[in-house]
Amino acid sequence: MSEKSRKQRGKEKDKVVFPLAESLTNLPSAYPNFIAELKSKIAKERLKTVISANVSMLLLYWEIGNSILKQQKNEGWGTKVIDRMSYDLKQEFPAMKGFSARNLKYMRKFAETWQDYQIVQRTVAQIPWRSNIVLMDKINDNNLRLWYANKTIELGLSKDVLVFQIESQLHLREGNATTNFKEALPPIQSDMAQQIIKDPYIFDFVGNDAHLRELELENNLLQHIQKFLLELGQGFAFVGKQVHLELGEKDFYVDLLFYHLKLRCYVVVELKTGEFKPGYISKLNMYINVVNDVLKHKDDKETIGLLLVKNKNKLVVEYSLAGFKNPIGVSNWENEIVKSLPKEFKSNLPTIEEIESQLNKKEKYNG
Repeated sequence: MSEKSRKQRGKEKDKVVFPLAESLTNLPSAYPNFIAELKSKIAKERLKTVISANVSMLLLYWEIGNSILKQQKNEGWGTKVIDRMSYDLKQEFPAMKGFSARNLKYMRKFAETWQDYQIVQRTVAQIPWRSNIVLMDKINDNNLRLWYANKTIELGLSKDVLVFQIESQLHLREGNATTNFKEALPPIQSDMAQQIIKDPYIFDFVGNDAHLRELELENNLLQHIQKFLLELGQGFAFVGKQVHLELGEKDFYVDLLFYHLKLRCYVVVELKTGEFKPGYISKLNMYINVVNDVLKHKDDKETIGLLLVKNKNKLVVEYSLAGFKNPIGVSNWENEIVKSLPKEFKSNLPTIEEIESQLNKKEKYNG
């Protein structure tokens, strides 16, 4: 037998293969829980390592940016010095990324934006660098930047989702729905429930067909269920669509049924492609009563109803909700994100007057 073959056989002897069924039957009964907890601990420690590395990197970026700011203030250094810095740092640390001139300028802006080092340590260093660049590029107000930084941590937002939430003005939509939660729920649950409901919801992924029917809207939402759940927010678990309810020998169907993991309750969602009508509340209230009677577990909290309409009159909704004991919220849904662009974005778009002025100048010049 050749040396190569002996080594190969040795490696094969070292391999231990555990068929799943055999491994479970021959192990102590406590082992499955033990290994599950161990895997969870390892996963958490790996995540801590990644987060720790990110924090260290961002604190270094802040230090570099702060050093550049000091030199520019005290010595009057210009942007050419940053180009030279980029070259020198790349030469000294060829294996390290992030020393481009562009990134060094972002480091300077990072330190300039967050002058309180405690905020950097406590919050913004906890989110990825690319997300910090988004906050610096897209938001001018530091309090608002901090709000979105905290949301990024709380919801685990990726860079792309963060961009969407900024452009759709999550800070104005969250907790903005018209509800009767204060009257229908205990104070703590009422506050939590109010915060999970937005107004409007942005369904830009369903297309912009003005004559979209309710079943088509429902199907489009379910075809993009991941995006739909992201827009609904953290904690929503999808239970089913067109959930059958039988009442008085008649069949009824809930459009969409969810369970909220934080609130520990069912959420009945009804979709309407037209304007709000008071009768919608009565029907949704009936669905909530049946879900509470048939599906709700004794440990579950009270079922919440969410009615999504294309448009509504807030005063009409408030009067329609009065007197109902079940918690119900009413929100608009939109399929065009451009309606919700932040003010600083809108200010960059030319007005009709500006466009006309430019056209007049061109005509004058051509004439």
